[in-house]
Amino acid sequence: MNGLFSVQGKVVLVSGGSRGIGLSIAEAFHKAGAKVIVASRQEQTLKATGLDYRVCDISDAGQIKRCVDDIVEKFGRLDVLFNVAGVNFRHVAETFPEEKLDEILAINVRGNFLMARDCGKAMIRQGSGKIINIASLHTHQSINGVAAYATSKGSIGSMTRALAVEWAQYNVQVNAIAPGFILTDLNAKLWENPTMLNWAKERTPARRLGQRDDLIGAAIFLASAASDFVTGQVLYVDGGLTAGQTWPLDVPR
Repeated sequence: MNGLFSVQGKVVLVSGGSRGIGLSIAEAFHKAGAKVIVASRQEQTLKATGLDYRVCDISDAGQIKRCVDDIVEKFGRLDVLFNVAGVNFRHVAETFPEEKLDEILAINVRGNFLMARDCGKAMIRQGSGKIINIASLHTHQSINGVAAYATSKGSIGSMTRALAVEWAQYNVQVNAIAPGFILTDLNAKLWENPTMLNWAKERTPARRLGQRDDLIGAAIFLASAASDFVTGQVLYVDGGLTAGQTWPLDVPR
């Protein structure tokens, strides 16, 4: 049974792996015995991880190709891609700045697609592989003020299903993890606001924020042999938020 969930020796690329959720996944896989490479735009934060890294701006197709080619040349294969890199910007839709829209779509949609495409090519050649995209609550529902981000994360859900259909014949599984309200270093200030924290807890049946490590089990499952017949799925790790809401009243017992 342990072998079913093993990622020992797997070559794993975590795009957007220098901070936050991506770093937690990278560190967990490193501890589990995988050969982990983290990639992002900023070399300083990559160096701080202490892991093998590649500087790669996924808004640049040339950098993506060089990154993937270099990993395959060094390790001889690429088993798993975690497509984590993404950006957000809160602003009302009617005056949303075009330059911010372009940035969000260039990274969250185009960049993630091209990263999946180039990693997918390597996986098709070797006859196996796992691609795990990072979706969002916005893949299922939306919250006001982040229309462009919601648009991009809706695209991630569609991209996951489309690539899963195309690449299943090559033994390449494509799935996504959709985190709920997760506490990270990047959003800690947001959740320090008592109004925001209470709002999130009230809407999450588990009555707490998620921690970064809450995503590790899903990540291991989708990257391991345990998920070989699972593809095209979006796995919500959200404490039950997308399943429904609880009554604000006491229920008779």
